[in-house]
Amino acid sequence: MHCLRFALSPRLFSVSDHPRFYSRLLSIRPVMSSSKPKIFVTRDDFPGIELLKQKAEIEIFKGTQPSKDEIIAGLKGKQAIYCSLNDKIDRDVLDACKDSLKVIGTMSVGVDHLDWRLCFERGIRIGYTPIILTEAVAELTMALLLATSRRLFEAHNEILQNRWSSWSPMWMCGPGLHEATVGIFGFGRIGQEVARKLKAFRVKKIIYSRSSPGEIENDVGAIKVDNDELLRESDFLIVLCSLNEKTQHFFNKERFAQMKSSAIFINVSRGGTVVQDDLIDALKRNVIRAAGLDVTTPEPLKADHPLLALPNCVVIPHIGSATYKSRNEMGEATSQNILLGLEGKPMIHEWKV
Repeated sequence: MHCLRFALSPRLFSVSDHPRFYSRLLSIRPVMSSSKPKIFVTRDDFPGIELLKQKAEIEIFKGTQPSKDEIIAGLKGKQAIYCSLNDKIDRDVLDACKDSLKVIGTMSVGVDHLDWRLCFERGIRIGYTPIILTEAVAELTMALLLATSRRLFEAHNEILQNRWSSWSPMWMCGPGLHEATVGIFGFGRIGQEVARKLKAFRVKKIIYSRSSPGEIENDVGAIKVDNDELLRESDFLIVLCSLNEKTQHFFNKERFAQMKSSAIFINVSRGGTVVQDDLIDALKRNVIRAAGLDVTTPEPLKADHPLLALPNCVVIPHIGSATYKSRNEMGEATSQNILLGLEGKPMIHEWKV
């Protein structure tokens, strides 16, 4: 039997960076038969697909945003799909696959674009890419905190509008992070990394809430509180939770009203956690001071969207994990997840309930 073997690319993966889960992967050296699996790739600019080209028959969608019908057509006769958070893999798609689809590899940490419950029922394995992007998303969160608290985008716009006339003692002042109380809604890996970075700014206190039961070990002295206290006490409120039934539209008119009028709201999770019209209203009426958003509903936003007209709202286009290192490693891991899943072996990271 002709066999193909593959190992990790040392250029993209650093065992020293992620020893616990990559060391396990390095011990796996899959062996495939000459009958190559068939894989559908939903866009032509994914990193990491060279590995799939070596090990499988792949069909690559020519473009970046296939419709549902195009995904269904692409999946015909395929055993796996390489997708991202833009690709909705719902019941219609899964029904159309019949019994052929065995593995989904998504280049994301979130899986809210997948009907994962139905996948579990049908024995379809899901590989995803957490941990790899933790540092990048935490960095981006800090950037939004600084951009909103120090009014960087507003100040830049003042220059563009030729309104920088002379020095003024109180012009473009902001609250700053030092001695602030920072609340984190969703204290998982990314939330804890943000907390570690916040310590360097000598914030007064870090508080967090988490829907999952049990205590979390942390080395930053963060204090667990209930949601009401989190809303009431936070000078900065950072949303880093996953999107699910409990967090869908959690931040609405009533919850913004619970926050300080001087509070700054940061969302780096999913746009669906917020009732966006309520946020716009809260910003217009100064119910809260400002917002920094890496995620919105919908994505992308049109240039004339009301959010983009607000001087106290910083919006960036869902670039939380957008560093070269993170995206390349996410792509490589997605391909590895797919190939390992097709062999019935442990993935680098497999989504579990």
